[in-house]
Amino acid sequence: MQGLINHLNQLQDLVLIRDEHRATGDGTHLDRLNDAIDELTDKLPPEVKSLYQRLYTKDHLVTAPMYNGCCSICGMRLPIAQVQAVRLCKQLQNCPNCARILYEENDAPHWVGEAPSRTAPRKSGISRFSAESLMVADLKAANGADAIRELATLMEKMNFISNADKLVMSALEREAVLSTAMENGIAFPHVRGVEGGGLTLALGISKKGIPFDDAGTMVKIVFFTTIPTAVGPFYLHLMAGLTESFMKAANREAVLAAEDSAQLWKALTKATRHSVK
Repeated sequence: MQGLINHLNQLQDLVLIRDEHRATGDGTHLDRLNDAIDELTDKLPPEVKSLYQRLYTKDHLVTAPMYNGCCSICGMRLPIAQVQAVRLCKQLQNCPNCARILYEENDAPHWVGEAPSRTAPRKSGISRFSAESLMVADLKAANGADAIRELATLMEKMNFISNADKLVMSALEREAVLSTAMENGIAFPHVRGVEGGGLTLALGISKKGIPFDDAGTMVKIVFFTTIPTAVGPFYLHLMAGLTESFMKAANREAVLAAEDSAQLWKALTKATRHSVK
């Protein structure tokens, strides 16, 4: 049964990659992604394929990790017997509220930051997802994998996310399917399924540029994001907002000119004040 869960998660990952590509890419890889999705869908057992297609017509998020005994997407607290059944993984389990297919990933990274104080001022804009402590004005990385590792390690060091090694592995697996490097020297590597908090974004700058993927695409600005399953669709809006901001040469020049994390944070918040809400 674990093999079937892995198959469904692989299928869902491809669907989400296609959604990202439609939102921000040039469409050149859609045919390849569609073919891969169709192939994986056709390999499902007939009854599972029928269930998958029914769920897919409602929402592209068909599988949901169980986190702290709850469905990570709708938040439904599961009966103890079902929690145990999900862990045993002897048959498919559906959330009794949203009907998504549940699974548990024991070694997944988790958000470990402190919950905001009720008396603290409410954050807005990019500060909802990031902080000055997650800015790297001078990446030491020599390539894309190194940049992802450097930013993931910083997230763990600053007590935002656990298990940096797993973050790196998951991000590189995602990059192997379709590079997140885009025009204007920007890349958006990310990891989904990091539960327990909200979106978390780190920004790294390589002033001379690094070859980010196997094609040698040169990148100077790297946004690394961890995404809880429930807010996956919102990530597309965040990514679109960042893309809109950094299509402007002046904004790219401002972050590239930053000499330390404070200057980089100031440049990022200024660049995204209208595009990221």
